[in-house]
This record gives sequence, C-alpha cells and structure tokens, in this order.
Amino acid sequence: MDFKSHMEKWNLLINNALGDYLTINDGPGSNINKAMKYSLMAGGKRLRPVLALAVCEMLEGDRNDVIPFACAIEMIHTYSLIHDDLPAMDNDDYRRGIPTNHKVYGEAMAILAGDALLNKAYELMLTYTAANSEGIKRKLEAMKIIADGAGAEGMIRGQVVDLESEGAVINREILEYMHKCKTGALIKAPVLSSALLSGASDKEYRLLENYAENIGLAFQIKDDIMDVKGSLEQMGKLSGSDAAAGKSTYVTLFGVEEAEVLLDNTVNSAVDALQSFGEKAWFLKELAEFIKNRCS
Repeated sequence: MDFKSHMEKWNLLINNALGDYLTINDGPGSNINKAMKYSLMAGGKRLRPVLALAVCEMLEGDRNDVIPFACAIEMIHTYSLIHDDLPAMDNDDYRRGIPTNHKVYGEAMAILAGDALLNKAYELMLTYTAANSEGIKRKLEAMKIIADGAGAEGMIRGQVVDLESEGAVINREILEYMHKCKTGALIKAPVLSSALLSGASDKEYRLLENYAENIGLAFQIKDDIMDVKGSLEQMGKLSGSDAAAGKSTYVTLFGVEEAEVLLDNTVNSAVDALQSFGEKAWFLKELAEFIKNRCS
C-alpha cells in the first residue's frame, strides 16, 4: 500500500487513456487537436480522475466503467483552465509551468480548444454508455452528476461569483459558496460519479459526499495559501495573482496562520468521513493529506 506508486500507476493509466481518446480526423481544421493536446497532456496531478479510480478500487467496482467518465472529467477540468487563463478572465501567462494555451495558440484557438474539450467529454461518456448499456441508469446518473458539477449551478456559477467579487470584501459564507461551486463541484463529481458506477450504498454515497466536500474545500484553502507562499517553480504559475486581481481568499479573510488551521481541520473532517470504510479507504485518506501538503 504505497501512495506514490498508486499515484504513478493511475496517472500513467489516465494519460494513456486520454491519449487514446483524443484523436481527431486529419484534414482542414485538424490543428485544433494540437491546441487541445497542448493543455490536456501538459501534466498535472490528475487529481480528479485519480479520485474516481480510488473510489472504484475501494468499492470493488469495474474500473473499465469508470475510466471514460474519469477522463471526461479531466477534459472538462482542462477546458475550464484554458478559459480561466484567458485575458477576459484571470489573464494568466503560465499554467503547469508552461505558457498558457492562448499565449501559444492565440485567444481564438484557445477558446475553441476549450469548447472542443468540453464537447469531447460528453461525446466520450455518451459513446461509452451507448456501447455498454448494462447499468445504463447508473451511467446516465453519473453523467448528470458531472454535468451538474460543471454547469451553471456548479463550477460556472462559482466562476461568476468570483468575477463579481473582484475588488470587493466578501464574507466567509459567500467565499465558501463560491469555492464549493468553482473548485469543489468538479472535485466532488469524480467521487460521486464513481461511487454510483461502483454500486455504492446510500450510506457509502453520503459518506463519500462528505469526504469530497471537505477535500474540495481543503484544495482551495491550500491554493489560497500557496498564492501567498508559493513560487512559479512550485506551482507552475506566478504567485500573488489573487492579490493583484483584488480577490477575496481564505488568506485575505483569515490570515495565513488561521487559514492553515482551517486547512488542518478540513482535512481531518475528510479523513473522519472515511472511518467506516476501514483499511480499504487508506488511499483516499492519504490523498487528503497529499492535498494539504502539496506544493503545486
């Protein structure tokens, strides 16, 4: 039971699957594939698909059912990063240590690359479900969880609150709601969609929902701390961007020390939610600690 080797194994599995899925016919307009691959295959922790695989393993589900949905979530996440980095949004120059998509391919192609990845995600899930119709209700419900997490009541709504809050002082309730949507929804989606696909009981589903909500919050708190304490080499992007944009964060609201205490408490709550799973939950517990201690 080695955390690092599990992460490496699942990262390799996901990267290979993403490479297989992301194929486009040659011909006019096929250059979009380069822009899509540039960001999708740029590395990263693959946290979201790894979460889906870890839940599947813990519940002894069918990994073949989960992989297409896990890869779809990573495509959706990557599309959101491409669009988030655009000048009209956060105007970032670097992502994962390399120039952002629009810096390489131009704004128009970056927008299209994001659009294409979003659509490819749903194409992937629908194609797999049509070809593997056994348990179709679970697959469709899993797809809905992902769509909800990425949509106007999930990630996009959080982004809207973020944009509307720039330059304003917001309270803790609004801050938590913003990040529950913007960051947490697409971290919860792989956990809950995989739980459904893997046959989780109602009790198991509720416990995993609690876990996912807490690690989603922990991920954002850590992000806010790193924006103050991190470096380009560590994070793959410039630090201090939140402060420069006049954004409210857990650090601006509470200070670094209190934000770190809140991070500890949130990770402990995530781990506590998994106690009834016993040793089977070892990886998910360590993943919560990984989120707390990450440098990128």
